Amino acid sequence: MSAPTVEVDLEWSGDLRFEARSGSASLLLDGNSTAGPSPVQTLACSLAGCMAADVVHVLQKGRLPFTALSARLDGERSAAEPRRLVAVRLHFTVTGDVPEAKVERAIALSRETYCSVWHSLRQDIVFETSFEIRR
Repeated sequence: MSAPTVEVDLEWSGDLRFEARSGSASLLLDGNSTAGPSPVQTLACSLAGCMAADVVHVLQKGRLPFTALSARLDGERSAAEPRRLVAVRLHFTVTGDVPEAKVERAIALSRETYCSVWHSLRQDIVFETSFEIRR
C-alpha cells in the first residue's frame, strides 16, 4: 500500500492572491488577508480543523452523547521574520453529557497520535489545549 499524497495547484491572481486547488476543492489565499485567509491563517484553520475532526471522531466512536463541538484557536507569531507561529492555544467547547475524562482523552489522542497537521509542524511550538463541556 502506498502512502497517501497531497497535491495542491496554485495560480496567482494578482496582488498577493492565489487560487489554490486540491482535488475538487478550491479556496482563495490572500497574503493581505482581505479577499480570503492568509497562508498562516489557513495553516491555523488546518490545525484546528484536524484536531476538531479527530475529537469528533473519537467521541462518536465512543458513542458519547454530544450535540455540538466548536473550537477557538489563538496563535502567537514571532515578531521577527519569518513570523512563524510560536504558540497556539486551542480551546474546545463540547455540548452534551460527556465525561471530562473522555474529552481529555480524545484531545490527547488527536495531539499525540492522529493529527497529521500538528505532526507536520515544528515541535518547538508551544501548544496548549483546553475544553469546556456545556450540559
